[in-house]
Order: sequence, then structure tokens, then C-alpha cells
Amino acid sequence: MSTKPIHIIGGGLAGSEAAWQVASAGVPVILHEMRGVRGTDAHKTDGLAELVCSNSFRSDDAETNAVGLLHAEMRLAGSLIMSAGDANQVPAGGALAVDRDGFSNAVTARLEAHPLISIVREEITGLPPEDWDQTIIATGPLTAPSLAEAIAASTGADALAFFDAIAPIIHFDSIDMNVCWFQSRYDKVGPGGTGKDYINCPMDKEQYDAFVQALLDGQKAEFKEWEGTPYFDGCLPIEVMAERGRETLRHGPMKPMGLTNAHNPTVKAYAVVQLRQDNALGTLYNMVGFQTKLKHGEQVNVLRMIPGLENAEFARLGGLHRNTYLNSPTLLDPTLQLTSRPGLRFAGQITGCEGYVESAAIGLLAGRFAAAQRLGQQISTPPVTTAFGALLNHITGGHIVSDDEPGKRSFQPMNVNFGLFPVMEAPKVEGKRLRGKEKTVAKKKAMTARALVDCRAWLGLAPAAQAAE
Repeated sequence: MSTKPIHIIGGGLAGSEAAWQVASAGVPVILHEMRGVRGTDAHKTDGLAELVCSNSFRSDDAETNAVGLLHAEMRLAGSLIMSAGDANQVPAGGALAVDRDGFSNAVTARLEAHPLISIVREEITGLPPEDWDQTIIATGPLTAPSLAEAIAASTGADALAFFDAIAPIIHFDSIDMNVCWFQSRYDKVGPGGTGKDYINCPMDKEQYDAFVQALLDGQKAEFKEWEGTPYFDGCLPIEVMAERGRETLRHGPMKPMGLTNAHNPTVKAYAVVQLRQDNALGTLYNMVGFQTKLKHGEQVNVLRMIPGLENAEFARLGGLHRNTYLNSPTLLDPTLQLTSRPGLRFAGQITGCEGYVESAAIGLLAGRFAAAQRLGQQISTPPVTTAFGALLNHITGGHIVSDDEPGKRSFQPMNVNFGLFPVMEAPKVEGKRLRGKEKTVAKKKAMTARALVDCRAWLGLAPAAQAAE
């Protein structure tokens, strides 16, 4: 049996997870990470699996939410990212949010301590040499230009790109809690939460209209070399949302539904800005959905128009960076391997998935596939009925260009969602006809139950009932 190492390029969430899965299978890993030698426009530290945008892994509801289901499947698969996330969670209603420094430190420490993992701080400027016969490229959306050019030259296809914006973070002690109040939407209690996990800043109609106008009028950072690059809808800057209509924000990140002003319960806010705890100490809060490309000085002025944030002090202002991804359905096989070069796999956001958890999940799969190949085992891909399989199928099998539209690429970055799963009808309930929301929830519960059964079987685990005994 070969003990030749598998090389992994990139120490973000996908690369870190891939390294853990390979090493857990008993195969040596060399993890190459350029931070420490060369930084990026978005990263602030040299830590592995650093979170550069939000600190949220989104919903942890494995019964009715697709990303919560993906959490559950990753936990079943022994995910390092989920283990570190669970150990460093901070209250966030029904979501799983983490202390970003504690999370990165935990991932780094466990990878450094693993006897089969070697971490090399160096920049890989081109495609890996042929004698690295098993390699995973997990360089993410901030792939160094020289490597990106080498990938494009090798694949014969240009990588598409989209903008990704970062939300500001505020010091808690600068928030006026005589104006703001703690409450999760609809008082929802999530893992480690209390139902009062968000800080809410209310606006009346006049304040909202003035705020939207300030966003429209504010100076934005310009990136002429990126002109023509589309935005990913999950990370739209707030000023871009405002440009799409004056009411867009109050139906998006500023929606007031499910919230009651603790200081004035009889008056319904016209719009609400929510802040979510960003670290375990509770000293930092990030602005939910407030990614922005406003210039820094402009950000301070505009964001301090929000009631309760008049004296806000910012630990980090928002920013904007460019993300690149492959046209994966035409370039990768079902095991994430480049069809033109066997043994070379891709993982994470560069494959066209979107989101922390999705990136880590694809890293998990790439690591398992590479380890199985190194060990001479038959590679088994996850069933499409699972969150793993649905996401993998989107990346490697979906949205191929049609013959009647030459040159058009319809493949786009995607979060995991139930639209990627095989259709399943809602179960019938004797003596009752399910309708509307009740039918939708029942259908989702049936899909997640099926997924977890199929995922356990794919992983070779005992059925849940048997495992619980």
C-alpha cells in the first residue's frame, strides 16, 4: 500500500477539511498555505480556515433547512470544520455562528498536531508538478493570479468571477442599547441561544428613506479592472440592493417581521437593522447582510445614521473582493477530478459552490475521494438524495451549456438548497390533507429524513435507531 503523500494547496475551510479527511483515512498529507509568505486582500491572519466574511454557518436546523442538513451530514462524516465550529459557537438564534478567532485557532491546532499532516508555508505559483500525482487545489475565491492563470491555461477555459462583499463589525460598547434591543426573529431559540441573540436597530419610514438615499448618494469603491463581473445574489452589497428599488432592503436584510421593539412595543418599526454576535466574549457584533463597497469614510457616516449606532466604533469596515470559480460541469468528473489531468482535484469555492459550509463539504468529499484513490479503494460518491450528493451533482453535473446557445455559461455559484435534491412528495397523513406551509414543512422533513438515512448508509454507519441503542 502506498504511503506517498497527497498534496493540498490552500489552507482555507475546504483545504483544511480535505487534509483532515485524508489524514483520518491513514494517508499522509502535505498542506501548502501561502499566508505567512504572501497575504490576500481579505485575510487578516495566517491562521488556517480563517473566516473572512460573516462568522455564521447559517441555519443549524437539520429537519427543515438544507444547510442544517449539510451540517448534520458533515458531523456524521467526522468533519473537522463542524467539530471546531460546535466547540466555538456563539449565540445566534437558529443559526450556528462561531467565534472566528477561536474557530481558526482550533482548526490550526488540530491540523498541526496530527502526525500525518505537514504544513508548508509557501506560495504555489503554477500547477503542481506531475510527481505530485494526487493533489487537491483548494485555493478558494482568492486564488493567487499566477496559479489562476495556470489553471485557466490548463483547462482551456476562462474562469468566471463574481464580487463578494464583506460586512462591517462594530464594538458592542459603542451601541446605544437605550434605542436597540436584544431579540431573535420570532424569538427563535437556536443552539447555544436564548431567543435574544441579535441586537435590533429600529427605523421609522423617514429614517429609512433618508438612509436609502444616503446609500444611493454615497461614494463607492470602484474596480475598473473588474467591470462586467456579476454579483452573487447571496452577497449583494447593500447599496446595490438599494439601487434595485427603495423597498428592497426592508424586504431583505432590514425586514422588520418577527420583531417587537422592547422600548416601544406598540409601535412597529418600518425597517430593522440586525447585528449578530461575532466573538465569544460578546464584544464584537457584525451587521447582518450589510456587505458594502462604500468607501471607508463614507461607510462610517452612512452607518452612523442607523438609530442606536450614532456613536458606533468599527472593529472592521466593509470591503469588496473578487471571487473566481471554474466552469466545473464541463471540467470536473463526479469525483471533482480534472478530466484532462487525472489525480488533480479541486475543492471549495473555486468549484462553484458558495458558502463556508458548502466549501468545507466539498473539501470533505475531495479528501475522501483522493484518499480512497491513494489506497486503491473503489470511490463511492454520495447519493443525490443527500445534501452531499445534491451539492456535488450541482457542481459536476448541472448547468452544462446548451448546444443552441454557444458560448453561454449558465453555471453559477450556489448555496445548498432543496431545489438541488430529487423531487419528493409530502407524506400523506391519514384523515388530514396537508396544505400550504404545513405541506412544505412536511415535504422538507421527509427529504431530510431520507437524506440522513442514505448518508449513514453511504458512510457505512449503523442506522440512527440502531446507533442510539
